[in-house]
Amino acid sequence: MSARTINSRFLLAGKVVGVLALLFWSVGPIYWALATSLTRPADLVSKAPRFWPEHVTFEHYARLFGAESVSQGNTVQSVWPQFSAALLNSILTSLAATVLTVAIAAFGAYAFVRLRFPGRNLVFVLVVATMAIPAYTVMIPLYRLMIMMGLIDTYVGITLIYVSAFLPLALWLMRTVYQAMPLSLEEAAWLDGAGRIYTLLRIVMPLAAPGLIAAAILTFLNAWGQFIVPLVFSPTLATKPLTVLIPEFVTRNYVDYGLMNAAGILAIVPPIILVIFLNRYLVSGLMAGAQK
Repeated sequence: MSARTINSRFLLAGKVVGVLALLFWSVGPIYWALATSLTRPADLVSKAPRFWPEHVTFEHYARLFGAESVSQGNTVQSVWPQFSAALLNSILTSLAATVLTVAIAAFGAYAFVRLRFPGRNLVFVLVVATMAIPAYTVMIPLYRLMIMMGLIDTYVGITLIYVSAFLPLALWLMRTVYQAMPLSLEEAAWLDGAGRIYTLLRIVMPLAAPGLIAAAILTFLNAWGQFIVPLVFSPTLATKPLTVLIPEFVTRNYVDYGLMNAAGILAIVPPIILVIFLNRYLVSGLMAGAQK
């Protein structure tokens, strides 16, 4: 057997091991959470861990959706009121932040590319540079500002924080997408009498749709997975999302592992559905943003 053949086999084996390790690292926690969510409370505290529950139960999911359960002779109340409120809060704040961020990025990035005004590049660099600022460094000033404006524990306040955090990345992505588009298309529309806004809405944005969808997906995923910001600025169920509610299933004397993992499995369903159906737009949009 030649040295070349041996090297190719070692390379193939290394790739297989790498893929398996990546799958274990990525899918392993999700599988364990699913298995835990289907395990009876009595089996969760057993000494012998199992990779799949011996007796599958859906009582944790039933508690999330309104049913009561009995544990060690005690009736365990449903958490549907809290879960449904937190789920609605997550959906509303994530969607609102996504719509506002993409809308502002679509118009703002176009202005940075096509319009000429003093300090254009400097302003863009300053906006994008805010991504390098750690969130905890501005948490206290931002909290005082939100108190002064009366926006603590409100949808408007949380949405504005999300927009300010995710807009620089969306601007950066859309600016690169617009720069990759030929100016001749817009010039032809202008010669036909179309205005700049009409050209942007009817010609430029349809061509930039993959970039817009990619920005929307990234914004939604980032907003959906936020924890520190809603932990500080959403203290009640009025705006508290799932990411903050789920850790509250840990009490002083008991950790409800099954309920926490069941809620976690349900919480990752919307992002998974979004990525599955829009994955091709995400890839094409990021590729378009990488070309210039």
